[in-house]
Amino acid sequence: MGTNVDDVFEIIEATDVRFIQMWFTDILGQLKSFAINKDELESAFAEGMGFDGSSIQGFARIDESDMIAKPDPATFQLIPWKPKDKAVGRMFCDILQPDGTPYEGDPRYALKRNLQRLEEMGYTMYVGPELEYFYFKDELTTEVLDEGGYFDLTTLDAASDWRRDTILALEEMGIYVEYSHHEVAPSQHEIDLRYMDALTMADNVMTYRMVVKEIARMHGVYATFMPKPIFGVNGSGMHVHQSLFKGDKNVFFDPDDEMGLSDTCRYYIAGLLHHAKEITAITNQWMNSYKRLVPGYEAPVYISWARRNRSTLVRVPMYKPGKEKATRIEYRSPDPACNPYLAFSVMLAAGLEGIEKKYELPPQMEQDLYHITDEERKKLEIDSLPGSLIEAINITEKSELVRKTLGDHIFHNFIVSKHIEWDEYRVQITPFEIKKLLPVL
Repeated sequence: MGTNVDDVFEIIEATDVRFIQMWFTDILGQLKSFAINKDELESAFAEGMGFDGSSIQGFARIDESDMIAKPDPATFQLIPWKPKDKAVGRMFCDILQPDGTPYEGDPRYALKRNLQRLEEMGYTMYVGPELEYFYFKDELTTEVLDEGGYFDLTTLDAASDWRRDTILALEEMGIYVEYSHHEVAPSQHEIDLRYMDALTMADNVMTYRMVVKEIARMHGVYATFMPKPIFGVNGSGMHVHQSLFKGDKNVFFDPDDEMGLSDTCRYYIAGLLHHAKEITAITNQWMNSYKRLVPGYEAPVYISWARRNRSTLVRVPMYKPGKEKATRIEYRSPDPACNPYLAFSVMLAAGLEGIEKKYELPPQMEQDLYHITDEERKKLEIDSLPGSLIEAINITEKSELVRKTLGDHIFHNFIVSKHIEWDEYRVQITPFEIKKLLPVL
């Protein structure tokens, strides 16, 4: 809505906004917020608002806790689920050190830093994520609310009105939706956002997740982006469509190539495949993420690419004549519970590494990789994604690419946080173990 400071003040005056929420994320992608009175806004734009960063996951230690949140006026929007007669605004913030320099623990800054490198190469990155999620009765149960399936438009889809209200709220906040539908699993849904530049889209993903949850709450149900909440059905993914442009030209497109793909695009795909194992801890950051990345539920497991094959990690949607700008690649492993600022950063870095070093793209795999043997996959030299959080973290820990991309502060704190999560997880006794082992041991 707002594009500069003057616009923001005009909107606030016209809509009688009294409070403005200041939004930012911790390193795990959890949305944080505090509200200021509109009378403080001029100071916030000029100097930022101070806060204690020591309690924010992955931010400062207690002896360096003073942080400054400086709002980005281009992100100002009214919050649609607040009463119109008590309008509340929100802005995303950049986190700064007390001396005004960018804080290296801020995920938004990490993405901006990587996009600056991209800009110096003459490129702009566009992304279009497809976020899936579930509706449940409440946050304490996985009781589904319908038995619908993919694209169902019947009374089986109990959430059509909820998706509609969610889309209307998103559009009120300047976020445009391409389409929405019921997904494969019962009570599972998808709303796809229209592609945007990577920074705007990362902000939009954070907003999207909040809007979905708030609209669900208003309807008396619970929405979750947990990657695999129900055993035996598909989990929720966040397929990320991505392309690079130079000005108005899509550099992934080549009219002389039979698939319409440029060398730049092929190098980019090769970079993603080459570094896939290293970046998986970032794109799939929770212990539960690896319950989704298993064969048989449409989530990718094998590191390969193809045009039509949806069992591969990277898919290239079919080129349509006259739609050169739509040429793109789809990276299929991320899930919707990742930190989008960090996930977009590492995907971009992997692709750029492929471009800069001219990685050779392996042959595409059009056969269903779920239905060939391990021996056949070994002959084809097809590797697999990490099978657990600890396996992924151990690989990422050794990755110079991820360390450079995230910066030392985020890299170190992310790794430490994930080791702690794994240690907490591995000492739990699960119902599966009780059921399986207690009667026989």
